[in-house]
Amino acid sequence: MKTSKFTLLTLAFVGLNLTTACKDDDNDTPDVITTDVELAAHSITPSFLKLSSEFSSVKVMPLLTSEDKLSESPNFVYGSMADGAGLLKNADGTFTLINNIESDYSIARITLDKTFKPVKGEYILNAQATASTAQCSGTLITPQEHGFGPLYLSGGEWGGASKGVFATDPFKSATSASSPRMLTAMGQWSTENAVPIGKDAYANKTVVFIGDDHSDDAIPSGQLGMYVGDRGDLEGGKLYGLKVTSNGINYEMDMKEGTSYDMEFVELNETNIDLLDAEAKQKGTMGFSRVEDIDWRRGSANNNREVYFCVTGRKKDGLEGKGTFYGRVYKLEMNPEDPTKAGKITCVLDGDKLDGKAKAFHSPDNILVTENYAYIQEDPNGYFDTEDKTHYARLYQYDLRTGALKVVLECDQVTAAAQGYGTENGVWEITGMIDVSDIVGVDETFLVITQNHGWESADGIPFTDPNAVSDVDASTKEGSMLFIVNGLGR
Repeated sequence: MKTSKFTLLTLAFVGLNLTTACKDDDNDTPDVITTDVELAAHSITPSFLKLSSEFSSVKVMPLLTSEDKLSESPNFVYGSMADGAGLLKNADGTFTLINNIESDYSIARITLDKTFKPVKGEYILNAQATASTAQCSGTLITPQEHGFGPLYLSGGEWGGASKGVFATDPFKSATSASSPRMLTAMGQWSTENAVPIGKDAYANKTVVFIGDDHSDDAIPSGQLGMYVGDRGDLEGGKLYGLKVTSNGINYEMDMKEGTSYDMEFVELNETNIDLLDAEAKQKGTMGFSRVEDIDWRRGSANNNREVYFCVTGRKKDGLEGKGTFYGRVYKLEMNPEDPTKAGKITCVLDGDKLDGKAKAFHSPDNILVTENYAYIQEDPNGYFDTEDKTHYARLYQYDLRTGALKVVLECDQVTAAAQGYGTENGVWEITGMIDVSDIVGVDETFLVITQNHGWESADGIPFTDPNAVSDVDASTKEGSMLFIVNGLGR
């Protein structure tokens, strides 16, 4: 089927196949594709995501949570603090979801049947493999988007000593869950994520951005790293750090919302976490108050060179005027010829501007970018010191064309606590959002995850799988929830 000019969707959310009618470019006769996918709630857990009135037509369906039992693996536990994810469609019409389980220091593989119902779960990377290092955000490399793969990248951030980039074969045997592969050429950081941009951005090159969630109370020290190698080469390339070259810009807070500044990437030679940090600072790379997730704009090759990242913020007196307190979102416009050469950086959303469009920001953490929107997910750090910031974790929609910022939904922890799902003061995180529309064959379909801090099993058994963590007491034991969201713009 050729690229469609428009798509008409007929959706049945329970019990019916979905039919997509796409108008062909060459004539008025629509091509009809049927899929076995049924967008439905499969979890026994209720949804505690409250939609804003403007998004009331959006469908939110709990797909899998920590209290669910899967038919083909009833002992599998969807563990504590689920985070980054990637989805593949298999040759037999089933689906494979790769999902970081942050607080269990592991990576799960979940099989969904042709209807998109979870039926089996297992762990393909465990805490032994990661040296009990948290696996935070993740990115799935695919031939369609990156020109090679599939391969799943995840960041080792906190906890253990394996702070760097992990590369995991999505189809590796669960019997080798204790065997990791780390991409040492990408350096050691407090790694939130490693994100390769689209294959059309730079011919025959693979460009990977690395977020450094480095905390410091006096000097913003989170770097934005970049690895550049030949197409598909994740180990033989060079490492760089972002440097702002405009005069008078010494700290991130010197950059004002809506103003573009000159930047480039400087080569870094060290890979050890301490030596790399020292070299980056010596060479004048920009320090941010905790770089979190990164993504790139879909669409044209020029779009692929438009990169967005979240800085979650850190409220400490020593950082005033240097690093963001409440969080920011930045845009990079990369050089069209060479990713290391001069480009532009812009703070597009500033949570510290208390009369600005992002005045409600409370620790933006994860980000998903489509062709027309960025979806920003919060992990509130507890700075409930203005009325605008006194809320539970939110999902925002940022229009890349108009600059409009809207609240899509918010965690309803009051209702959740009343039903025995956590407490009102153990603030949840929204995370792991991915666009699965093209994979499942249903437009405007996403997966999104909540980390339900304070939600523990009623029977006292930890929400931790011993195949992930042999010592379950080493986990936070809290539950996680995975949702289908349908009806958001792309």
